[in-house]
Order: sequence, then C-alpha cells, then structure tokens
Amino acid sequence: MPQTHPDFADLAVIDRSGLVESRHAGTAVVLGADGAVLHALGDIDAPMYPRSSLKPFQALASMQSGVPLRGAEVALACASHVGSTEHQELAASMLAKAGLSEADLQCPTAWPRHEATRMDSIRSGGSPSRLAFNCSGKHAAFLWACTENGWDTTTYLDPEHPLQRRVVEVVEDYAGEKITHLAVDGCGAPVPAISLRGLASATGRLSRSPGHKSSDARATTIATAMLDYPWAVHGHGEENTVVMEDLGIISKLGAEGVLILGTPEGVSCALKIRDGNSRAATLVGLTLLASVDALEIDALTAVLEKINKPVLGGGRPVGRIRVAKPVLDLLD
Repeated sequence: MPQTHPDFADLAVIDRSGLVESRHAGTAVVLGADGAVLHALGDIDAPMYPRSSLKPFQALASMQSGVPLRGAEVALACASHVGSTEHQELAASMLAKAGLSEADLQCPTAWPRHEATRMDSIRSGGSPSRLAFNCSGKHAAFLWACTENGWDTTTYLDPEHPLQRRVVEVVEDYAGEKITHLAVDGCGAPVPAISLRGLASATGRLSRSPGHKSSDARATTIATAMLDYPWAVHGHGEENTVVMEDLGIISKLGAEGVLILGTPEGVSCALKIRDGNSRAATLVGLTLLASVDALEIDALTAVLEKINKPVLGGGRPVGRIRVAKPVLDLLD
C-alpha cells in the first residue's frame, strides 16, 4: 500500500514485469517565483541536510570572500563531478592560482567515477586522488578564499573558520532561516540542517538572479556559469548536466536523495528521497516542475528518455521507474 505518513509521501515506484517491486517515499516542495508554495508533499519544514545541493551557496561564500573564479571554475566550485581528466585538471589549475596543490586539499581520495579516466589511471599505475573526489572543485575554491584573505589553510573545514562562518551567513540569507545545527558532510566540510522549504527558496533566488538587477552579481555569475558549463557541474551525459544542457534549468543533486531544480524565472523545486536513493530524484523533480507549467511535457519526456534508465532483466528492459500517484495526480 502507498505510504500515508504525514511527514512524507510516495514519490516514485519501480515496476518490474508489471508488478511494483519497490517504492521511494520522500518529501518535495515546489515554490513559485514569488516564494509561494505551489505544491508540498510531506513535511517541508522539517530539518534536513542539503548535502551537495548546497554547493552553489558554498561557492557563493567563496566568491564573496574574494575568490576570482571565472567561467568553468565557477561551475566546478558548485560541482559533484565524475573526476574526468577535465575536472581534475581544472581543480588543479584553481589550486595553482591560489599558490597551492593537491596536497592542501582535505577532501577524501577517490578513484574517478568517469570510466575512461579511471581505466587510464589504473593502466598507468595511478592511485585514488583528492583531485578525483567529486568535491575537489568546492575545496579548491575554499582554499583559494583562504589565500586571498590570509586565512589559515589547514583549518579551512573547521566550523569556526572565517570562511565556514561566511557559508552559514550565505545559507541563512538565501534560505531565510536561522541555522541551529551543523553536521560533517561526506567531504569533511560543515553542512547545515535547513528545511526543504528553505532550500527551495534559496534555489529560486539563485536561479532567477541573472534576471534581477538587484541580485548579487556573484550569484548571477554562479547561475550563469552552471548553465554555460554544465559538464563541469556533473559530467558529460550525467543527469545534472543533461538537464541543464537541454532545459536551461539549474539542477544539482545531493547525497542521500536530495535534488534542487531552479528555472530562470525563479520557480524552484527541492526534494528529499527518504531512503537516500537518488535514482528517481530527477524524474520526480522535473515532473513536479511540469505540474506547475514551468516545464513543457514534451521537453520533460525528451530529457527523461536520456537519463531515466530502464529496469533490466537478463540485460533487456523489463520495467521502468515511474512517478507515484501523489506526484502523478498533480499533473491533472
């Protein structure tokens, strides 16, 4: 039976050979350009961790601290990238401009998720590196902020570091909420707990900034760069990149089933899959935008054909991921 708990709702189901095999419950909100709630599924005011969907706002804090990011560098500071050679070389270049190197990064090491880059590294006797970690661009921007201001680079992930205090200020400003709880993200950086409503509000303000003269020029740069260099934010053929390339909508996944979407007009969506699996997040989020006419159904269908992977049996499609009834009903 569908979930009826007031804190969350069924968002997606997985069909295999005509039978629902799995369900993804969660919470989601769509805000209009004026910040009004257009749709809410579950408790949108409960605290949650935005995880990597927060990166555009962490990048904004770095830029407000004087980091002279340009072009693809801006997008990489917002990225959860796949560790391709392009991504790693760009992160290394950012560090060099700051007078630093990979050794100064305090994110974990990782093998590239980009298959060709990973295989090349293995064949050449390489090893996991910090540059290949998906957050290396964010960390490079953090470190560059430190060198621009004469701040200590060895403690840049400390919640009391001037840069991390600036991150809190930016998030509070854009989300319209006071942060009362900080955790440690997977990359080691502080991550605040905010509500899904606050995350969507921040997203809408960021995504509409290029069209508002009163917006922070650095926020405008971030929103523009993410759409101009979508490969740097995720990777060629990856979900966030395809959405931004094909639809012109800011898209940023976060760990544990989090996603933000923002249109140039400022309509925004934020969602959290309760079980932490992201496989249905983009399907649900784009469908919710279509339900408020912020996205045409034909455009939605074309993008989903690229990114919505089929359910396989014996190597051939036998089912699909589809939105659950509470989301589907919103299209009526």
